[in-house]
Amino acid sequence: MTAVTRRLFGALVIGAMALSSAPSFAQTGTPHLILTLESGVVDIELLPKLAPKHVERVIALTEAGEYDGVVFHRVIDGFMAQTGDVSFGDSDGEGFDLARAGTGGSDLPDVEAEFNAESFQRGVLGAARSQDPNSFNSQFFITTADASFLDGQYTVFGKVITGIDLVDGLEKGSQENNGSVANPDKIVSAKIEYK
Repeated sequence: MTAVTRRLFGALVIGAMALSSAPSFAQTGTPHLILTLESGVVDIELLPKLAPKHVERVIALTEAGEYDGVVFHRVIDGFMAQTGDVSFGDSDGEGFDLARAGTGGSDLPDVEAEFNAESFQRGVLGAARSQDPNSFNSQFFITTADASFLDGQYTVFGKVITGIDLVDGLEKGSQENNGSVANPDKIVSAKIEYK
């Protein structure tokens, strides 16, 4: 009886470990982050083979509705558009504190860097972070031009399939304010689709 109980307990532990280690993107097809902006839809293919922990985090936050209403707080013409500060302001545009924009994240722990050989070319999705390479939490950026000088310093985890022109059209910030946008565009809604 004791041997049977131990075997059953062992099987349950192994089964639970297998379930808990299965990434949330273990679906049929490739995960896509679909951002609906006021101007249209941006389809971003996520790259779990390159950066599984980053993709898993963005899927979790998207499925929890955390990106809905979040603004593009930093947009630099000819470089990139940054968003994803889920702690910043609210979806109706009130309560934005530009001095605080881009300093927050989710309540989840930070994700360690998953640097890879993918280059930061136009339309690449990258993990925003502080000076600490292992500080990605919820913020990300989309490059609008060649930004290969970022290669090996920031994690690439997606690429825009359609809608890069919509990213180009986002309200830009001033150089004096390092791209902080006074009247930012927002993500109306975000969802995950598998294609």
